[in-house]
Amino acid sequence: MNDADAAARLHEALQHPTVSALATRLAARSPAQATALDDTRLAAVAAVLRVVDGAPELLFIKRADHDGDPWSGHMAFPGGRYEAADASLQVTAQRETLEELALDLRAGVWLGQLDDLAPRNAVLPPLLIRPFVALVAADVTVLPNEEVAATFWVPLAVLAHEDSRGEHVMTINGTRARFPGFRVEQHIVWGLTERIVQQLLSLLDPEHLTFEDSA
Repeated sequence: MNDADAAARLHEALQHPTVSALATRLAARSPAQATALDDTRLAAVAAVLRVVDGAPELLFIKRADHDGDPWSGHMAFPGGRYEAADASLQVTAQRETLEELALDLRAGVWLGQLDDLAPRNAVLPPLLIRPFVALVAADVTVLPNEEVAATFWVPLAVLAHEDSRGEHVMTINGTRARFPGFRVEQHIVWGLTERIVQQLLSLLDPEHLTFEDSA
């Protein structure tokens, strides 16, 4: 496929009712931005969408298991920590996605920004995460690096369906607790990633998402 064909396919995906409405709502809103303290660590993630056979899908990664990494093995979006050379947090999300998946978001379209997340944890330093939403062509290839154990494209209609959502018992630092989450195959999307998914779903029109078409 040449560049003109790819651009035409991407333009067609932008016309999908769900994607079009999402882009309009993201452009119209002012995302909530958290205040960074002197010791706050800045990070950014990319919620990447594509449209396959008329169904918008969202990209998840499963992080590889690493000792000492508090997000080791978790379901997540591509992204990571801001570096001084990054011109912005959007550039951080773009760079990290390229590093982790060999997926260049510059070939896609940035749809907008969601609200910042600023979790506080007694064990970890303050963290500010800025989520961005991007659209890529349906035929993109992802090539995970050593930081990524697996990738998943999940139809938005599946995530929006009540069967995908529920409370799940997770063990954190040896303590078992219940958390809201989405089931993706045998994995659970929970924590900060679950909160970002909820933000995204809240901006969608349910009538444009048909579960039966994505089952």
